[in-house]
Amino acid sequence: MERLKTPDEIRLDRITKKVQKIKGFYKHLAAYIIINVALIAIQFFKLDKGEVFFEFSTFSTAFFWGIGLLFHAFNVFGKNMFFGEDWEEKKINELMNQNQNQNRKWE
Repeated sequence: MERLKTPDEIRLDRITKKVQKIKGFYKHLAAYIIINVALIAIQFFKLDKGEVFFEFSTFSTAFFWGIGLLFHAFNVFGKNMFFGEDWEEKKINELMNQNQNQNRKWE
């Protein structure tokens, strides 16, 4: 019979999965940067005289892969990717503490 997990074990499992997702995203981001810089550099150095570098086909891989990377980021970080769930509350507290610290300096 399998023993039931404690709340701390369940929390640890959930956090471990979240960290693995974040790690996977950063690996994806690193591959995106390295490969796309290489592809664009290759395209730049193999240009013949008179060819145009700045056209959509030069950057199309980066563009479409970037869309996929953006979806991966939304999957990992969720809808609150930029500001977080309690960003507003944290920012208010931070600014209040800064204000209190500045007032103490002059007392």
